[in-house]
Amino acid sequence: MDRSEKKELVSSLHSALLNAGLVVITQQKGMTVAETTNLRRKMRAGQASFKVAKNRLAKLALVGTPYENLSPLLKGPTALAYSTDPVAAAKVIVEFAKTNDKLTVVGGALPGTVLNSDGVKALAMLPSLDELRGKLIGVLQAPAQKVAAVIQAPVSQLARVVKAYADKDEAAA
Repeated sequence: MDRSEKKELVSSLHSALLNAGLVVITQQKGMTVAETTNLRRKMRAGQASFKVAKNRLAKLALVGTPYENLSPLLKGPTALAYSTDPVAAAKVIVEFAKTNDKLTVVGGALPGTVLNSDGVKALAMLPSLDELRGKLIGVLQAPAQKVAAVIQAPVSQLARVVKAYADKDEAAA
């Protein structure tokens, strides 16, 4: 990798980290190319990214981002997992680490908050942003349906009373 390629890698990683809602630092010792490719596919499916980069280049990419304080965690064979959703990358990484002992979670960060490995695992247990939005809409929608049913009930009762009188008049005639 020549100097211009390194410069481009650092700038692309830097811009990706500026937009990230979560960054997770992992160590992978002995992972095969097939295992890494499988992890990358799972990360893409989960709306997240996984990048193996030299620690020196990753530290340069972290400069000027909210995740600059993660630099001390970059020791040994590390990789960065990141996503705009503050839960997506943690979910995929923690799930993959459960089935593959070659990958370990070192730590991570939300903007302004550094997490240890237990913090990342706890974050992975939370529902994703889309799941939370769905639950919120469900909670907000339920009272609206109840209000509509309450408002609609007197009208339907009135219609039943009028129909009963009409049926009664027809039977009398």
